[in-house]
Amino acid sequence: MNFKMQDKQNQLIERISDTHLIVGVDIAQQLHVARAVNFRGIVVGDPLTFENNEEGFVKLLNWIHNLKRLKNLDAAIVGMEPTGHYWINL
Repeated sequence: MNFKMQDKQNQLIERISDTHLIVGVDIAQQLHVARAVNFRGIVVGDPLTFENNEEGFVKLLNWIHNLKRLKNLDAAIVGMEPTGHYWINL
């Protein structure tokens, strides 16, 4: 049997349910931007701009926890595209 990478991608996507908060982070040198959507891709909350340091990362975690609480969600999935080396701290 030939297993394709697309099959693996589809399996991962199928595991996302209505209890998940999906967070995408746009990585930059000094300021990152995060956006959150529900399992259908509908925007949840306002975007968050945060610094590439410990204080900024705490701000991101608090933002995620608050959105999960407000929308009664159980889990969060965070994704980003690595840009240079700026993503490493996060």
